[in-house]
Amino acid sequence: MAVHHYTGSCQCGAVTFEVDTDLDQVNICNCSRCQRIGAVWSFVPAESVRMVRDGPTTEFLFNKNAISHRFCPTCGVEAYAVGENNGQKMIGINVNCLEGVDPRSLSAKMVDGASF
Repeated sequence: MAVHHYTGSCQCGAVTFEVDTDLDQVNICNCSRCQRIGAVWSFVPAESVRMVRDGPTTEFLFNKNAISHRFCPTCGVEAYAVGENNGQKMIGINVNCLEGVDPRSLSAKMVDGASF
Protein backbone atom coordinates (compact mmCIF):
# COMPACT_ATOMS: atom_id res chain seq x y z
CA MET A 1 0.00 0.00 0.00
CA ALA A 2 0.97 3.62 -0.20
CA VAL A 3 -0.26 6.85 1.33
CA HIS A 4 -3.93 7.43 0.50
CA HIS A 5 -6.47 10.09 1.41
CA TYR A 6 -9.26 9.03 3.79
CA THR A 7 -12.17 10.66 5.57
CA GLY A 8 -13.25 9.64 9.03
CA SER A 9 -15.44 10.59 11.94
CA CYS A 10 -16.86 9.61 15.27
CA GLN A 11 -20.25 7.91 15.12
CA CYS A 12 -22.37 11.09 15.37
CA GLY A 13 -20.15 13.19 13.09
CA ALA A 14 -19.24 15.87 15.65
CA VAL A 15 -15.59 14.91 15.04
CA THR A 16 -14.85 14.68 11.32
CA PHE A 17 -11.44 14.67 9.67
CA GLU A 18 -9.41 13.94 6.56
CA VAL A 19 -6.08 12.13 6.73
CA ASP A 20 -3.31 11.03 4.40
CA THR A 21 -1.87 7.77 5.72
CA ASP A 22 -0.38 4.41 4.77
CA LEU A 23 -2.54 1.64 6.20
CA ASP A 24 0.30 -0.87 5.78
CA GLN A 25 1.66 0.57 9.02
CA VAL A 26 -1.12 0.23 11.58
CA ASN A 27 -0.74 -0.75 15.23
CA ILE A 28 -2.83 -2.66 17.73
CA CYS A 29 -1.90 -1.92 21.34
CA ASN A 30 -2.66 -4.07 24.38
CA CYS A 31 -2.66 -1.23 26.93
CA SER A 32 -5.65 -0.93 29.24
CA ARG A 33 -7.28 1.73 27.03
CA CYS A 34 -6.67 0.47 23.50
CA GLN A 35 -7.55 -3.12 24.30
CA ARG A 36 -10.88 -2.11 25.82
CA ILE A 37 -11.94 0.08 22.89
CA GLY A 38 -10.53 -2.22 20.18
CA ALA A 39 -8.57 0.58 18.53
CA VAL A 40 -6.42 0.06 15.45
CA TRP A 41 -4.02 3.00 15.15
CA SER A 42 -2.34 4.79 12.28
CA PHE A 43 0.12 7.39 13.57
CA VAL A 44 0.85 10.32 11.26
CA PRO A 45 2.49 13.75 11.53
CA ALA A 46 -0.07 16.37 12.54
CA GLU A 47 0.19 18.08 9.15
CA SER A 48 -1.24 14.91 7.53
CA VAL A 49 -4.59 15.49 9.27
CA ARG A 50 -7.18 18.15 8.52
CA MET A 51 -9.89 18.49 11.13
CA VAL A 52 -13.19 19.29 9.42
CA ARG A 53 -15.15 19.31 12.70
CA ASP A 54 -13.36 18.95 16.01
CA GLY A 55 -15.98 18.42 18.55
CA PRO A 56 -16.13 19.38 21.27
CA THR A 57 -14.00 16.49 22.47
CA THR A 58 -13.17 15.20 25.90
CA GLU A 59 -9.61 14.34 26.86
CA PHE A 60 -8.47 11.25 28.70
CA LEU A 61 -4.89 10.97 29.97
CA PHE A 62 -3.45 7.94 31.72
CA ASN A 63 -0.17 6.14 32.43
CA LYS A 64 2.58 8.71 31.66
CA ASN A 65 0.08 11.30 30.33
CA ALA A 66 2.03 11.37 27.06
CA ILE A 67 -0.92 10.75 24.73
CA SER A 68 -4.05 12.88 24.76
CA HIS A 69 -6.88 10.47 23.94
CA ARG A 70 -9.72 12.52 22.42
CA PHE A 71 -13.26 11.27 22.28
CA CYS A 72 -16.67 12.65 21.45
CA PRO A 73 -18.76 13.27 24.58
CA THR A 74 -21.96 12.71 22.58
CA CYS A 75 -21.37 9.27 21.01
CA GLY A 76 -18.31 8.22 23.06
CA VAL A 77 -16.11 7.25 20.11
CA GLU A 78 -12.36 7.94 20.30
CA ALA A 79 -11.55 8.95 16.73
CA TYR A 80 -8.02 10.20 17.40
CA ALA A 81 -5.27 10.81 19.93
CA VAL A 82 -2.49 13.41 20.05
CA GLY A 83 1.09 12.93 21.17
CA GLU A 84 4.72 13.52 20.23
CA ASN A 85 7.47 11.40 18.74
CA ASN A 86 11.00 12.84 18.96
CA GLY A 87 9.61 16.36 19.33
CA GLN A 88 7.22 16.07 16.38
CA LYS A 89 3.47 16.40 16.99
CA MET A 90 1.77 13.17 15.93
CA ILE A 91 -1.87 12.22 15.61
CA GLY A 92 -3.06 8.68 16.10
CA ILE A 93 -6.07 7.99 13.92
CA ASN A 94 -8.39 5.22 15.05
CA VAL A 95 -8.64 3.29 11.77
CA ASN A 96 -12.04 1.96 12.88
CA CYS A 97 -13.32 5.50 12.20
CA LEU A 98 -12.20 5.67 8.55
CA GLU A 99 -14.88 5.41 5.86
CA GLY A 100 -14.62 2.41 3.56
CA VAL A 101 -11.85 0.68 5.53
CA ASP A 102 -12.08 -2.73 7.19
CA PRO A 103 -9.36 -2.58 9.86
CA ARG A 104 -9.67 -6.32 10.53
CA SER A 105 -8.40 -7.02 7.02
CA LEU A 106 -5.18 -5.07 7.61
CA SER A 107 -1.90 -6.53 8.75
CA ALA A 108 -1.14 -4.81 12.04
CA LYS A 109 1.96 -4.56 14.22
CA MET A 110 1.27 -5.57 17.81
CA VAL A 111 2.49 -3.03 20.38
CA ASP A 112 3.03 -4.08 24.00
CA GLY A 113 1.66 -0.89 25.57
CA ALA A 114 0.73 -2.82 28.72
CA SER A 115 4.45 -2.97 29.57
CA PHE A 116 4.98 0.81 29.47
